[in-house]
Amino acid sequence: MDDVLQVELTTHERDVLVRGLRYVRRSIMLETRDPELADERRRSNLLDDIQMLSQRLEATDPLRAAGV
Repeated sequence: MDDVLQVELTTHERDVLVRGLRYVRRSIMLETRDPELADERRRSNLLDDIQMLSQRLEATDPLRAAGV
């Protein structure tokens, strides 16, 4: 069961976090490794988790929500 953690962030803090997640995602995508099925699944799941978190954070952007 996943625990829910609520954190208040300023717009700047959210933007820094989103940029950091993008960096981590690119880093994972560029890793070189043996193409083992278990490793590919783990990597894919990790990338999915990062993408979902990034999308949730970006959805809280008030300028984007207002269509600016």
